[in-house]
Amino acid sequence: MASTFYVRLQALSINRVVLSVAILGVGIGVLWPFSPASLAQNEIPQNKGGQKIGVASQEAHYRSPIDIVLLEDQGLLVSVNQTSSTLSLLRARDGRLLDEVECGKHPYEAIACLDGRGILVSGAYAGTVELFAVVDEKLVTKGQVVTGYEPRGLAAHKSLPEAYVGLHATGEVCRLDLVSMSIVDRWETGKWPNHLALTGDGKRLAVGCSGESMIRVLETETGEELYRERLSSGINLGQMVISPEDGQVYFPWMVYRNNPITVGNIRQGWVLASRIGRVRMDGPSYREAISLDVPGKAVADPYGIVISPNHRRLVTSSSGTHEVLIYRLRDLPFEGSGGPGDLINRSLLGDEDRFRRLEVGGRPMGMAIATDSETVYVANFLRDSIQVVNIEQGKLVREYALGGPTEVSLTRRGMEVFYDARRSLDQWYSCHSCHQDGGGNSKTMDTFNDGTELTNKTVLPLHGVHETSPWTWHGWQQDLRDSIRRSFTSTMQGNRAPEEDVEAVLSFMSSLEIPPNPFLTDEGERSPAAKRGEKIFHGEKAGCAECHYGDRWTDGEVHELGLGRENDPYQGFNTPSLVGVYRKVRWMHDGRAKSLEDLLTGPHSPDKVAGTDRLNGQELEDLIAFLKSL
Repeated sequence: MASTFYVRLQALSINRVVLSVAILGVGIGVLWPFSPASLAQNEIPQNKGGQKIGVASQEAHYRSPIDIVLLEDQGLLVSVNQTSSTLSLLRARDGRLLDEVECGKHPYEAIACLDGRGILVSGAYAGTVELFAVVDEKLVTKGQVVTGYEPRGLAAHKSLPEAYVGLHATGEVCRLDLVSMSIVDRWETGKWPNHLALTGDGKRLAVGCSGESMIRVLETETGEELYRERLSSGINLGQMVISPEDGQVYFPWMVYRNNPITVGNIRQGWVLASRIGRVRMDGPSYREAISLDVPGKAVADPYGIVISPNHRRLVTSSSGTHEVLIYRLRDLPFEGSGGPGDLINRSLLGDEDRFRRLEVGGRPMGMAIATDSETVYVANFLRDSIQVVNIEQGKLVREYALGGPTEVSLTRRGMEVFYDARRSLDQWYSCHSCHQDGGGNSKTMDTFNDGTELTNKTVLPLHGVHETSPWTWHGWQQDLRDSIRRSFTSTMQGNRAPEEDVEAVLSFMSSLEIPPNPFLTDEGERSPAAKRGEKIFHGEKAGCAECHYGDRWTDGEVHELGLGRENDPYQGFNTPSLVGVYRKVRWMHDGRAKSLEDLLTGPHSPDKVAGTDRLNGQELEDLIAFLKSL
């Protein structure tokens, strides 16, 4: 396999209307009333800085800032813009836009390193980690490490030239040398290591493995796993921060309880709920947590997190409900083995010094906090802006516009709907809660939208789904738009969606780009093993191509394979697409297979499906290599 897989993007159409009818209904929200076009009318003081410098060709693009780095000694901010794949350099005091440069495609996270003289950025779809510096108020590229396999989470020693990156596609963490810009070590960790945190002495690394609901703590000298902490039914782990005062790593996440999506279950927090947890870094300990959800007005999709230098405040962004949540940290009611309860500890209600909700609009994501312990900078994805919040006053005091279109397109509106939790009952979850950025969430869920009840089904990704009719695991749904309408009312337990919202969501989903496959070479070629596996796939012994064929690797038919239950109202299963199958962490309708090897040696083995001989070890290995290349 080539090491620069991601630099080449697959020649796949992005003009797709994609929607997973099997489980889509989880979260289609309303349009937030403040769009980029409305910034000029906002009462908040606006960016009065100068013109954009740098990549002028990016002017027409939305920015979608997902993360932010504060270079306080220089008085600068660096915004990581995912849609435009750029970095914006701003003055912190007034938001003056100084520079904008291209970075690796679909950047995911950024951190300061080398005593604030460098900025590391993970380019998820480029397969790179880039090092930037500020020179004469310009962003300058200093080096690049090609990692492949969708790099996401980053951590770096404050002063030493070493850093760490999590590889989403392979469940690995790489140690990087920032002098040679090379990979020093590569360690297997767990599935979807999307966020990392490093202790101040650089000796221990916390890895948030969202795909397996796990926090793993590694010893950085050897990569040895010291201990792990399981987050029961945890999904969508957010960013991580280590408190220098108590030495614990703090992080937000959501919980799915495997209960039917009924009104009563939703309101009790028995379906999807939000948490902040903490785990000690100095030895094994059961995690402690607090619940974030307020009765009647829940919190959804928490993501960013910061702790004030004086350890007085903990702040997290609630991206699904468009809020910044501000807590008094020292006396937060964290609970251990007994659990934090289903709803917020009532002692926090009615005391704004202990808990305050600040609506900021859009989709607040990554954050940075100043040494004054009062000023927090927020990357607002959907407002294309950086917001300045005073957490002691509980006020949004300034907002810096990053540029881009002044009109909200139909696609952008659909994006706002997709990430908005307020369409759901008491705003408990959004589409994104189950379909992380259009993908899956590693769980099986009972959404009522597949024509059955009390039958959990694997959450499917949304990429290219419109090309794979019929829909749902049983193939009963023939009308995509009708499925969206049903999702508002059955899965979300909300009101019927206006048709313009349905069309906006479809437009957004059509824009979803299939992530470039990291198991192909730069030229789109398969490895020798994958080429051998291709012959097995199409051969009589495996028989895979009998049902999986065409551009989407599905025949669009329902087949009875003896995998259902006697009481199922529908018999047989719709052939799922195999595109991006490597991204999953569980397979089959009920998620019973935890690896491709489990799938091909267990209930869906070729000998059981095609009635042929079992594959030998080499054949199995080659077939898996081919499947990963799809």
